[in-house]
Amino acid sequence: MKAKDYETPPIPEPRDLPPEAEDMLCEEDNFLKTYRRNKGHSLRTLISLYKGNYLSLIASSIFFIIKHSPVWILPIATANIINAATVPSETSVTVILFNVILMIVMNAQNVLTNYFHVRFYSRAIRNVEAGLRCSLVRKLQQLSIPYHNKMQSGRLQSKIMRDVEQVQTLSHQLFISLLSITMNIAVALAVVITKSIVVFVFFLFTVPVAACIIVAFRSKIRTRNSEFRKEMEETSARVMEMVELIPVTRAHGLEAQEIHRMQSQLTQVANKGYLLDVTQGYFSSISWVAFQIFQVICLGFTGYLAYKGSIKVGDVVLYQSYFTTIVNQVSNIITLLPTISKGLESVNSIGDVLLAHDIEDNRNKIKLSDVTGDIVFQDVSFRYQDSDHDTMHHFNFHAVPGETIALVGGSGAGKTTILNMIIGFITPTSGHVLIDGHNMADINLPSYRSHLAVVPQNSILFTGTIRENITYGLSSVSDEELMRVIEAANLTDLIESLPEGLDTRINEHGSNLSGGQRQRISIARALIRNPRIIILDEATSALDSISEKKVQEAISNLVKNRTTFIVAHRLSTIQNADRIAVINQGACTECGTYEELMKLKGEFYELKKLQS
Repeated sequence: MKAKDYETPPIPEPRDLPPEAEDMLCEEDNFLKTYRRNKGHSLRTLISLYKGNYLSLIASSIFFIIKHSPVWILPIATANIINAATVPSETSVTVILFNVILMIVMNAQNVLTNYFHVRFYSRAIRNVEAGLRCSLVRKLQQLSIPYHNKMQSGRLQSKIMRDVEQVQTLSHQLFISLLSITMNIAVALAVVITKSIVVFVFFLFTVPVAACIIVAFRSKIRTRNSEFRKEMEETSARVMEMVELIPVTRAHGLEAQEIHRMQSQLTQVANKGYLLDVTQGYFSSISWVAFQIFQVICLGFTGYLAYKGSIKVGDVVLYQSYFTTIVNQVSNIITLLPTISKGLESVNSIGDVLLAHDIEDNRNKIKLSDVTGDIVFQDVSFRYQDSDHDTMHHFNFHAVPGETIALVGGSGAGKTTILNMIIGFITPTSGHVLIDGHNMADINLPSYRSHLAVVPQNSILFTGTIRENITYGLSSVSDEELMRVIEAANLTDLIESLPEGLDTRINEHGSNLSGGQRQRISIARALIRNPRIIILDEATSALDSISEKKVQEAISNLVKNRTTFIVAHRLSTIQNADRIAVINQGACTECGTYEELMKLKGEFYELKKLQS
């Protein structure tokens, strides 16, 4: 559609991307390199992610050993005090006093050493956590639009938030819990073997038996837990469906049926949860009884040795404490296995994104400092990856700078494919798209897109102020410049009617604005960039007649002297386009002005008759 006589106020030249932003977009960071180097080895990948943080982890481990040492020393000190008390001597008081002071000092140091342990450990963990998320965000910005179309947004969000959190949890288990388990078992066995070989051999026989019992019990619980988890996932999906369907349910009076459907699912979850609770209670009690029996056996065995004079009385407490420690740590290892398994799965899940090859690589390509808007399709054909036929067939077209082109045709004709090709979201299977004489395949696309603006059918607004939505991505915009754009976008009345004006916050998806208001904000966002190429994809199709009129006026100001491609199903809205191209099965079957195509009485004429 041609611009009106209204003169659009001068708008600043488009902003270029900062050089560092383009470098950040193209570079491969250390996390991506780590995944490439250790592909297929989850544990090795996890350890390599901490490269550059090893010193922090070593320091944290040292402070952990020091702060945890009272746990290992307490049984020895307790045994010494009991032995000194049961076998009095001249040094008994000194021994008791020394061991008491030793334990007080060892416990007191925990405050300082724990602080440094957490400080070094947390620094390493949080660095990797933030780095992984940044790496995923950077990769998502590099991946092609077809990749994003295939991948559910919920899955990507889960990888950035949940999977990275699982990796963080795994790191904690490996670097802290596993360290604690290893040290506890090693110290306990080392003390026991130095004091009594007989008790040490007893430990070697009884601990594995206790561990096997725990393993057998936990496998049963894991089965029930898996069934419950799957049922919970199904319920979660049903609940999301129910929430989304509430307007439809209410509109058709189906509340009772929906409640009955959900009650059935929730009852099933409750039954699975009941079976899990009973199983856990049953096997937990058996596990506890078995554990206590082994404790009693250990107590009886060491008590018998003390009776025979093979060990001192106080050593009974020492061995009992260390036996409990070892069995507990073996149990902890078994408990950790599901968490470790989940964490390693998350490492692989993150790798699915970081190692994806479907990226838009703009390195070493021509950067466009200026664009006139001359666009040429040279014998272009295109086929989507999962399709068995071409969407575009030997398509040829030439749009001169400043020209407004309307694309019309039925659903699936190829209009959106053409727009996506102009934006650079997809590339031709054969043929070439030329921008100002440059093959798009050789162009640095961010530099080209800085001269392009897209106004989609459904305006995409984010939670923030109207000002922030209009100036999205621009570092400095003067109020005078912004007001000129608002006037050109036909937003003046709206801004003046709002108590907070430009600083009015927009709700999620712009729910506190009408469709026409959202579209005009999108147009203002496009205008403020002073683009040379405009893409309008059904920008007025969902609007009422009053809103459509206001948006059309804003569009008239937007397209003036700019190369514009418009897709519209309402043929009455494109009468003023310089040319109308009828697209059918990926080919241009008719092209001309509105009057020329109506006189031709071909496909466009028939389409127009259907809407009359």
